Amino acid sequence: MNKFVKFFETVKLAINAINSNKVRSLLTMLGVIIGVASVILLVSIGNGITGYVTSEFEKLGSNLILATPGKVTVAIGGGNPTSGLTNSKFSETEIKNIERLTGTVEAVTIEATDSKRAKYKKNEYYSMIYASDHNLLEVINYKVISGRFFTKAEYQSATRVAVIGNTIVEKLFKNENPLGKEFTLDDKKFIVIGVYEKRGGFGGSDNDSIITIPFTTAKLLFNMRRISGINIKTKPSIEINDAKKSIEKAFLMTLTKDDFTLFTAEELLSSINGILSTLTTALAGIAAISLLVGGIGIMNIMLVSVTERTREIGLRKAVGATPNNILVQFLTESLIISVIGGLNGIFLGYLGSLVLKNFIPATLTLNSVLLAFAFSAGVGIIFGTYPAYKAAKKNPIDALRYE
Repeated sequence: MNKFVKFFETVKLAINAINSNKVRSLLTMLGVIIGVASVILLVSIGNGITGYVTSEFEKLGSNLILATPGKVTVAIGGGNPTSGLTNSKFSETEIKNIERLTGTVEAVTIEATDSKRAKYKKNEYYSMIYASDHNLLEVINYKVISGRFFTKAEYQSATRVAVIGNTIVEKLFKNENPLGKEFTLDDKKFIVIGVYEKRGGFGGSDNDSIITIPFTTAKLLFNMRRISGINIKTKPSIEINDAKKSIEKAFLMTLTKDDFTLFTAEELLSSINGILSTLTTALAGIAAISLLVGGIGIMNIMLVSVTERTREIGLRKAVGATPNNILVQFLTESLIISVIGGLNGIFLGYLGSLVLKNFIPATLTLNSVLLAFAFSAGVGIIFGTYPAYKAAKKNPIDALRYE
């Protein structure tokens, strides 16, 4: 019981000392508050983006193989993921060769992209044009929630039809139902036949600002002949790596190994998550620097406090306080400052993550909170040790003589 009494007495003395200099204590805590909030916010952003990317790839399915032009390495510290797009050698010949793999391949779709000015009445919007074929929804898990997607007959006859994203509905058609409405892409007339399910986006990208038209139509009207990707859905009964080898052989019938790169959705996800994990750790490390600055602030203020309270230390030692008692008292003050700062930083980080969710994916996790709080408490102990040790070593007679 005596130990508990001493503990609470030490805490009481520490709190009284902190309260005696409220403004100075608050300014000292500020570095810890900012550091903890920064760590929580940046880790939340990293976790949120990782979760978003993972969910997007899960929608694609585990039996998807993506072919991109050129030799590409998606890995930490290497490769250029767009190195082959400007010199793509992909053609519809590769599509036909892959489609012949009836025992391995379920469906194949192509993609070509460009940016065009979309216009309806007086409303204009520069949109990403996604030219593909009638198999797109079978391969990529996009959903049309209103209307329909274009048919094989419409694809083969290069019909001027379009399926649009939610942002296009808002920007071009305002409050009107877009289905059946005629609009233009660079002055070429198209009819809206479908609207995609809202998918969202982050970091300046908007998955709802696309307009999908038949690739045949894009070739005819806009001379869009460069295929930027081929997506292949394999049969679930076929092991994905075996399917990848068969598809590679089909590509090599007309291309060289340097003309294309094949990724499974899982390989691409693993590489991207590795990059995001490294980025999240780096961001947390950068934010932790402000915690270290806060720790230096704690040390500085505690050293000033030791100097100011030299006579108090002498009096306490004169009435029986041991160096250990003095050490624990000043360490407790330092710890309380960092813990209170840490708790306020957690609250600020929580509020910040709620605000960020409206703009980018941000996921607050218990691990990030505990990590930031433990780090702030550790900073208080580490940077408070030297001032506490200095206070404990003071000679009581010299301390009592101090003016």
